[in-house]
Amino acid sequence: MSDSGDKQELEQAPLIEHLIELRSRLLRSVVAILVIFLGLYPFANEIYTFVAQPLMSLLPEGSQMIATEVASPFLAPFKLTLVVAVFVAIPYVLHQAWAFVAPGLYDNEKALAMPILASSVALFYAGAAFAYYAVFPLLFSFFTQTGPEDVAVMTDINAYLNFVLKLFFAFGVAFEIPIATFLLIASGATTVESLSQKRPYIILGCFVVGMLLTPPDVISQSLLALPMYLLYEVGLLFGRLARRKKQREAEKE
Repeated sequence: MSDSGDKQELEQAPLIEHLIELRSRLLRSVVAILVIFLGLYPFANEIYTFVAQPLMSLLPEGSQMIATEVASPFLAPFKLTLVVAVFVAIPYVLHQAWAFVAPGLYDNEKALAMPILASSVALFYAGAAFAYYAVFPLLFSFFTQTGPEDVAVMTDINAYLNFVLKLFFAFGVAFEIPIATFLLIASGATTVESLSQKRPYIILGCFVVGMLLTPPDVISQSLLALPMYLLYEVGLLFGRLARRKKQREAEKE
């Protein structure tokens, strides 16, 4: 009975150590986000003004946004600053996640995981930047010019924030296509040849997504669909390169 109890305690000890380490990593991530948030909060209004600039630059001179809720002038910049803090802290948060799982990975998995994590972060940031600098001007230009002439555009600051955050997230995720494509090929779930044969469906899917996320005009739809398709091709390219590398290593063995 004593031997059985000692064995059970030994089995539970690693689990407890892992849970303690996980808690430590999570606390570090939360603290990093809070520190960044506290550093950015004094500039919350400036950050909101920057995010609102693509719309405000298209409105008639003297126009302004409105707040339909009592707390919106405080909550909207607060919420945006918190989201920006999370965005800025993503590399550190992923580093903490990597430090937690890395000891359990094989060397070849470690060599693959780190570039994938770094590429994922860079592509997500690139998607958000593309949305702000390329999509927003076209999108808001369409919205502000299609309404009746006697209707003044006065957007609620909270509604605007929710709208742009959805687009930031949508474009950030869309720019992860190369990573998703590469992982599907690397994991053996599909092959380069199979995905290459599905190009017509991929192109159609890209334009459908572009239609859902942008105004109903060909230019705006193409602005999202074409980069998505090009990123898909990039994923196929890296999939081919990875396959050739494996073949060369197998031949050497």
